[in-house]
Amino acid sequence: MATLKLMMLYAAVAVAAVFNLAMATSYYEEVAAAAEVIHVGGKVLCQDCSKSYKEWVNGSQPLKGVKVSLTCVDERSRVMCYKSDITDEQGQFDMTVNKLVNGKKQLKVKFCLVRLVSSSHPVCNIATDFAGGKTGIKLMRPTFVYNDLVKYGVGPFYYTTPMCEKPDTNEYQGSNY
Repeated sequence: MATLKLMMLYAAVAVAAVFNLAMATSYYEEVAAAAEVIHVGGKVLCQDCSKSYKEWVNGSQPLKGVKVSLTCVDERSRVMCYKSDITDEQGQFDMTVNKLVNGKKQLKVKFCLVRLVSSSHPVCNIATDFAGGKTGIKLMRPTFVYNDLVKYGVGPFYYTTPMCEKPDTNEYQGSNY
């Protein structure tokens, strides 16, 4: 009997937690939708496969001078906004985007894509798709909302060295056999 009461108490707490999370999520999404300016930020790292496994997994170095872009389109796939930023010494980038285009049309954040563009590093210059950096990642939910400040965090994105690049085996190579 005590076990049944305890299970019912856990179920009630779980339902309350889900309800509170849903309410908080909808509040953040409402604030994000109403914001006129959004911030998009993240980090870019170099992952070198020539290191030991422990160093490869835990020893990624921040990349300075990497270009990261944000492209927002409308429902008809027309580019409404294009922004880019260069990473600092810590590999960080931060873009401020005005959601009003030409003072009237509002960007829809769900149609915005953040991706890696180029690396100025002499060795670590092959974009990877860890966390979607190479193909791009859509903005989904804000990671930080406070008053009228809305920030979307992405990544970390990774570059690697040419030695670590995985060969593309999907293309047909042709054969005489």
